[in-house]
Amino acid sequence: MRNKMYGEFGGQYVAESLMPTLIELDKAYHEVIKDPKFWEEYRYYMKDYVGRESPLYFAKTLSAKYGPRIYLKREDLNHTGAHKINNSIGQIMLAKRMGKTKVIAETGAGQHGVATATAAALFGLKCRVFMGAEDMRRQALNVMRMRMLGAEVVEVHSGTDTLKDATNEAIRTWAKDAEDTFYVIGSAVGPAPYPEMVKAFQRIISEEAKKQILEKEGRLPTAIVACVGGGSNAIGVFADFLDDKEVKLYGVEAAGKGLSTGEHAAAMSAKNVGIIHGMRTYLLQNPDGNIKTAYSISAGLDYPGVGPEHAHLCQTGRVTYDSVTDTEAMEALLELCKLEGIIPAIESSHALAYLPKLCKDLTKDDIVIVNLSGRGDKDVNTIANYINERGGL
Repeated sequence: MRNKMYGEFGGQYVAESLMPTLIELDKAYHEVIKDPKFWEEYRYYMKDYVGRESPLYFAKTLSAKYGPRIYLKREDLNHTGAHKINNSIGQIMLAKRMGKTKVIAETGAGQHGVATATAAALFGLKCRVFMGAEDMRRQALNVMRMRMLGAEVVEVHSGTDTLKDATNEAIRTWAKDAEDTFYVIGSAVGPAPYPEMVKAFQRIISEEAKKQILEKEGRLPTAIVACVGGGSNAIGVFADFLDDKEVKLYGVEAAGKGLSTGEHAAAMSAKNVGIIHGMRTYLLQNPDGNIKTAYSISAGLDYPGVGPEHAHLCQTGRVTYDSVTDTEAMEALLELCKLEGIIPAIESSHALAYLPKLCKDLTKDDIVIVNLSGRGDKDVNTIANYINERGGL
């Protein structure tokens, strides 16, 4: 059994009753990733079903404002509207090979839930999605989409009624029903082999981005920026550039109402190490070691931990992690709408909001790629409330 660690982070901190399930999963996963037929089928669905490759778009007006040549990796144009589908299809293909008949998932913003419900419908598996009551209220559109796709959406009333609590419920259900049920984890988190597996299926983002930028510019980018909650879109866009030391990588967490307020989701801001959802990583916790409540205007970023590989990349300094506030993210969202005619997800807008800080030290000869991880349709109600509170557009 491979107990994948990233330095001191990662591992398998789960109940003994779940270990046989993880051993089965690890064996099956490491068999299929060596199977060319599996990857041939995966690439088929990525191209003909998801609509990949996603464009690498030169944002002319944004570039004119900030200085360097800014490109947007358009994961928002994927089927279902985000990067999440890349991972859901890969994991559900694996579930089918393992003979599972049911899948479960957790979701915050709802995009992973929609992607899992979509893939489950495509491959003929029953699907249950766990979602916090507060997130269901914020993301009612995605709840309806999941139900239309045939999934049962389980409303979670515990803790803060958000992503952490939905994950807790999904893990409890998985422990009971593992014989015929596959847990599709949506981010680069959880016990091994999940962080490695999610990275493998999201790596397609950076594989494409590297090829595209070399075709368009003839050289690698100066910097790559992505938002980080659990960290799947970020690890996906970083993966193929990690060995290119000249490419600077930036992960942007949710500072919420400000780091000083304590109402944020920037798990790497204090460098506290602990255990959450089967992994050792950086997380938000109080002096007694209890997990603190995460907050973000973005339902997809209010998670109190981060993927273990991100924790390692932070500790080693390969990736620079910073954070932006709700207000900064929302203003960046509205700016992209007006400058480029693109409505991004609030999650992705955290990466966009980092451009002013990043670009002040760059020139027009530099190249920046921002991973636009999802589109903002799901966030229209939150956006409308924000606009109303600030007195309109």
